[in-house]
Amino acid sequence: MVHDISGLHHVGHIVHDMGQALEQYRRMGFALPGPAYPVVGEPPEPVGVGNTHAYFAGNFVELVAVAGAGRVPDDARLIPLRVPGDRLPVLKEAVRGTAANLESCLRRFEGVHILMFDSSDIDGGAARLAASGVGHGGVQVAQRPVETVDGVRMEPVRWLEIDGARRGLVPEGRVGLAENASAHDAADHPNGAVELVECVLCVADDELDEAEGRYTRYVGGAASRDGAARTFALGDGRARVTLVGASGLDGLLPGEGVAALPGFAAYSVAVRDVAATSRFLREAGVPVRESSAGEVFVPAREALGVAIIFRQAG
Repeated sequence: MVHDISGLHHVGHIVHDMGQALEQYRRMGFALPGPAYPVVGEPPEPVGVGNTHAYFAGNFVELVAVAGAGRVPDDARLIPLRVPGDRLPVLKEAVRGTAANLESCLRRFEGVHILMFDSSDIDGGAARLAASGVGHGGVQVAQRPVETVDGVRMEPVRWLEIDGARRGLVPEGRVGLAENASAHDAADHPNGAVELVECVLCVADDELDEAEGRYTRYVGGAASRDGAARTFALGDGRARVTLVGASGLDGLLPGEGVAALPGFAAYSVAVRDVAATSRFLREAGVPVRESSAGEVFVPAREALGVAIIFRQAG
């Protein structure tokens, strides 16, 4: 594996209703702060998208909802976008474009549509992708609010999105690289989660070879094969991306499917004590199943369109 990909940066779970999603994620034992919504004008008008994060030491799971869809939770943080009046139409158009991309994903199904690889050298990654014939929108720079023990701080982030049939979108959603300038504080999750370690992409059986070729170019390394699964180990090997044909998904996650192909069917988080996590989920009334590898997972129908696997850390 090349040096510019070090692991998983985050997955993005796009939901219809942020309030409902927060309730479900907190019930599953994830600690999430109130979502941030950018607002403009007076009275404040939410625009673009609202989001919040389940933070781990080195990465996170993001919950995303289009502003205006569903209810704005009571603990939401409104972030004013302050720009000169003559720039306001341009800004609104930009955030509408972001929201339109996410709405197109949501029309396919509610679930995970964003996968960002963690990069320690995003400029090198951008050059490598271009040399491999992978189109992308170039390295972008922004700041995002991050919840810490000392309050909210603005953290710079640099990212790029890989282009497919549409700018910033490949068939399964938004895929790219991201590089943080500084680490964020990890939350203390009641379910014991400590790290995002896997994302599972399900594709049509006859498109598995094509998808493997794409991800070989995305991550700069080859997959290992184990039955129906094709797995790309990332960085030091703790994190991975797994591709599976539709006919093989049930063999990995019994009873699971994807509403539209290709689609991200599941993601995995490492936990301190998987037995304790299983007890926590059952006591909270969260239905769980067992994967073919003997791991506990929450089915997609209980987790708003994506199966969530809990894996023993280490």
